[in-house]
Amino acid sequence: MIHSRFDDDAVREALRGVDDPEAGMNIVDLGLVYGIDVTADVVHVDMTMTTAACPMAEMITDQARAVIAAIAPEGTTVDVRLVWDPPWTPDKMTGVAREHFGWG
Repeated sequence: MIHSRFDDDAVREALRGVDDPEAGMNIVDLGLVYGIDVTADVVHVDMTMTTAACPMAEMITDQARAVIAAIAPEGTTVDVRLVWDPPWTPDKMTGVAREHFGWG
Protein backbone atom coordinates (compact mmCIF):
# COMPACT_ATOMS: atom_id res chain seq x y z
CA MET A 1 0.00 0.00 0.00
CA ILE A 2 1.43 3.36 -1.01
CA HIS A 3 0.58 6.29 1.22
CA SER A 4 -0.81 9.35 -0.48
CA ARG A 5 1.59 11.28 1.76
CA PHE A 6 5.07 9.77 1.82
CA ASP A 7 7.18 11.69 4.32
CA ASP A 8 9.15 11.29 7.56
CA ASP A 9 5.95 10.72 9.55
CA ALA A 10 4.76 7.96 7.19
CA VAL A 11 8.14 6.24 7.46
CA ARG A 12 8.13 6.56 11.27
CA GLU A 13 4.63 5.06 11.40
CA ALA A 14 5.71 2.15 9.17
CA LEU A 15 8.72 1.53 11.43
CA ARG A 16 6.33 1.15 14.38
CA GLY A 17 5.50 -2.19 12.75
CA VAL A 18 9.05 -3.47 13.37
CA ASP A 19 9.53 -5.04 16.79
CA ASP A 20 12.71 -5.83 18.63
CA PRO A 21 11.81 -9.44 19.52
CA GLU A 22 14.02 -9.44 22.61
CA ALA A 23 12.33 -6.34 24.03
CA GLY A 24 8.85 -7.11 22.71
CA MET A 25 8.31 -3.53 21.57
CA ASN A 26 8.59 -1.57 18.33
CA ILE A 27 11.86 0.12 17.40
CA VAL A 28 10.38 3.63 17.35
CA ASP A 29 9.08 3.53 20.94
CA LEU A 30 12.33 1.89 22.05
CA GLY A 31 14.18 4.93 20.72
CA LEU A 32 16.23 2.94 18.23
CA VAL A 33 15.36 5.20 15.27
CA TYR A 34 17.69 8.21 15.39
CA GLY A 35 16.85 9.95 12.15
CA ILE A 36 14.63 9.79 9.07
CA ASP A 37 15.23 11.83 5.92
CA VAL A 38 12.85 11.46 2.99
CA THR A 39 13.69 13.07 -0.35
CA ALA A 40 12.07 12.68 -3.75
CA ASP A 41 13.81 9.38 -4.49
CA VAL A 42 15.70 8.26 -1.35
CA VAL A 43 14.79 7.43 2.23
CA HIS A 44 17.68 7.51 4.72
CA VAL A 45 17.13 6.06 8.18
CA ASP A 46 19.74 6.05 10.91
CA MET A 47 19.00 3.55 13.65
CA THR A 48 20.80 1.68 16.37
CA MET A 49 20.38 -1.31 18.63
CA THR A 50 20.29 -1.38 22.42
CA THR A 51 23.74 -3.00 22.31
CA ALA A 52 26.37 -3.62 19.62
CA ALA A 53 26.17 -7.31 20.53
CA CYS A 54 22.47 -7.52 19.57
CA PRO A 55 21.98 -10.84 17.75
CA MET A 56 18.83 -9.50 16.06
CA ALA A 57 20.45 -6.44 14.40
CA GLU A 58 20.48 -7.82 10.85
CA MET A 59 16.93 -9.14 11.08
CA ILE A 60 15.61 -5.84 12.51
CA THR A 61 17.35 -3.67 9.89
CA ASP A 62 16.08 -5.98 7.12
CA GLN A 63 12.53 -5.66 8.48
CA ALA A 64 12.93 -1.87 8.63
CA ARG A 65 13.96 -1.79 4.96
CA ALA A 66 11.03 -4.02 4.03
CA VAL A 67 8.32 -1.96 5.78
CA ILE A 68 9.67 1.25 4.24
CA ALA A 69 9.88 -0.28 0.77
CA ALA A 70 6.28 -1.46 1.12
CA ILE A 71 4.98 2.11 1.45
CA ALA A 72 7.53 3.95 -0.70
CA PRO A 73 6.76 5.10 -4.22
CA GLU A 74 8.17 2.79 -6.87
CA GLY A 75 11.84 3.46 -7.58
CA THR A 76 12.60 4.90 -4.14
CA THR A 77 15.97 3.86 -2.69
CA VAL A 78 15.77 2.75 0.93
CA ASP A 79 18.98 3.27 2.92
CA VAL A 80 18.86 1.99 6.50
CA ARG A 81 22.12 2.61 8.34
CA LEU A 82 23.07 1.05 11.64
CA VAL A 83 24.91 3.63 13.74
CA TRP A 84 26.47 3.42 17.19
CA ASP A 85 27.00 7.09 17.96
CA PRO A 86 25.44 8.29 20.10
CA PRO A 87 25.10 5.06 22.07
CA TRP A 88 21.53 4.04 22.88
CA THR A 89 20.35 4.64 26.43
CA PRO A 90 16.91 4.05 28.01
CA ASP A 91 16.26 7.82 28.06
CA LYS A 92 15.73 7.62 24.28
CA MET A 93 12.56 5.53 24.81
CA THR A 94 9.10 7.06 24.62
CA GLY A 95 6.98 7.35 27.74
CA VAL A 96 4.91 4.40 26.47
CA ALA A 97 8.02 2.21 26.38
CA ARG A 98 9.22 3.34 29.80
CA GLU A 99 5.81 2.52 31.29
CA HIS A 100 5.81 -0.87 29.52
CA PHE A 101 9.07 -1.77 31.26
CA GLY A 102 7.98 -0.26 34.57
CA TRP A 103 10.39 2.67 34.32
CA GLY A 104 7.69 5.35 34.03
